[in-house]
Amino acid sequence: MLEARHITKRFSGITALSEVNLVLHPGKVNAIIGENGAGKSTLMKIFSGVFTEYEGEIVLNGKVVRFEGTKAAEEAGIAIIHQELNLVPWLSVTENIFLGRELTNRLGILDMKRMHEETAVLLKQVNLAISPGAKIAELKVGQQQLVEIAKALYTNAAVIIMDEPTSAISDKESENLFSIIARLKSEGKTIVYISHKLKELFTI
Repeated sequence: MLEARHITKRFSGITALSEVNLVLHPGKVNAIIGENGAGKSTLMKIFSGVFTEYEGEIVLNGKVVRFEGTKAAEEAGIAIIHQELNLVPWLSVTENIFLGRELTNRLGILDMKRMHEETAVLLKQVNLAISPGAKIAELKVGQQQLVEIAKALYTNAAVIIMDEPTSAISDKESENLFSIIARLKSEGKTIVYISHKLKELFTI
């Protein structure tokens, strides 16, 4: 589904990635393991269009791609859930999910009713019992993470990258996350799971 070929990335002369080759498969949880500073997040940021300057090739579905930014990667079906969550705290859940891709009616006016309805469906899919109108700042970290996954589901991403997703959530929230991952896997999604917790990798 997604492949890195000979990826090298340098920051001010420091080599973060050197000749990395990696193949990611659909319908599987692809675990990326390594200690801090190993380059895990750097490679994921290349996959998802955060870093656009690098040596080597990214291949998506058999085609060489080079993303100009995160929007291009998203449109190609790659979503990343960063360790430091990428949500706007003073906006609602609905506003965050539809940020930059708002739905409008025939008059070009924001269709909040439809966006709320679609958000409610997405929240149900990630087992999150909150109002679509709730502000992100009012949610716990585990709930915010599920909003990020709901965002990825709305874009219908084929590749979902999760960077240390259980680092700041409870065991119960982790169990919910694992059940969502199992469902995404059964739907043929490519899950990329970055972690240093070996125990949870055997669980999923």
